[in-house]
Amino acid sequence: MVTRNKDHRAGTYVRQPTGYKAFLPKPLPPEPSIAFDGELLTLLSEADLALGRLDGSTETLPNPDMFVFMYVRKEAVLSSQIEGTQASLLDVLEFEAQALENGHPGDVREVINYIDAMNYGLDRLRKLPLSLRLIREIHERLLKDVRGGERTPGEFRRSQNWIGSAGETLSTASYVPPPPHEMLEAVGALEKFLHRSPPMPDLIKIGLVHSQFETIHPFLDGNGRVGRLLIAFLLCERKILHRPLLYLSFYFKKRRTEYYDRLQTVRDHGDWEGWLKFFLRGVHEVAEEATDTARKILRMREDHRRLIQEQMRGSAAKALSVLESLYAGPIISVQHASSSAGIVFTSANSILQSLANLGLLEETTGRKRNRRFSYTPYLALFRDDA
Repeated sequence: MVTRNKDHRAGTYVRQPTGYKAFLPKPLPPEPSIAFDGELLTLLSEADLALGRLDGSTETLPNPDMFVFMYVRKEAVLSSQIEGTQASLLDVLEFEAQALENGHPGDVREVINYIDAMNYGLDRLRKLPLSLRLIREIHERLLKDVRGGERTPGEFRRSQNWIGSAGETLSTASYVPPPPHEMLEAVGALEKFLHRSPPMPDLIKIGLVHSQFETIHPFLDGNGRVGRLLIAFLLCERKILHRPLLYLSFYFKKRRTEYYDRLQTVRDHGDWEGWLKFFLRGVHEVAEEATDTARKILRMREDHRRLIQEQMRGSAAKALSVLESLYAGPIISVQHASSSAGIVFTSANSILQSLANLGLLEETTGRKRNRRFSYTPYLALFRDDA
């Protein structure tokens, strides 16, 4: 085993004039460099293979982009929940279907902003490399008209922030990021690392970038969500995944305490290897789960198409058209079914009721008019405990 001196490997705590200590991170890559022991190499190989299987599995789907709809929303919900948002996936889908009547509309808007920020960033990456400019643009979209929206969206902070429980101060906080002038130097160094890093495996680089971004904490609010968005952006920018199908926030949320502890251990003890092993385990675990979900979606679609063709006879073609639309919006009204399938309202109403009779849909309002239906078997695949 290689013994390395990890003192101050990630940076140092420096006492500020007013008495508190702030962390000043060293630029990436770490020095001494990452120690690739057998465990880390194995985890890296397993994560790479799992991502390859995930990317390949989506290509077998009849319309891969259609299924991205739910994966993006799942990631948005979970990443927002880590920060205390209470909205569920069902809340978001109902909101998008213009059907939200109860619950947490403010929290839902935060998740909607996350979805918008991810889609915007992925579109911009087709033309521009990942940069500080794009990160600021993403942050502005993330905090538009929601909690934290008064905290300079789209701008790096000009004041000191800290991480800690309610009531804690700079002196008692569990972590204090670099002061503003040091922070600007740190994000500049991070951008240089993004564009001109020494050769290293992509997943190692992505893991380092996420940790460093969270350590720098360049915004007054929204740092966790932006940092997790960076993972999706880098996976797609580097063509590891052709679509954002890895909801890694699921893993971080299940292991929230370890997630924060691993990041802090990098700062305190320079344990980059421990963080990277945790990160790679998450990539492998979530990629395997997502691949399994993609297979289940394909089997479900085939089973439900066959059931419709066998049971609905003359109206099967219209019902199949409605079924396809459900994968891009699993909560549907009669009016939406009518417009999406190009059929008259009464026919759409009859088809949705027939699909409900087959057990494919569930009516959710209990009303006789303005009814809505959910594609319950499909939604069940995306529950947190599925």
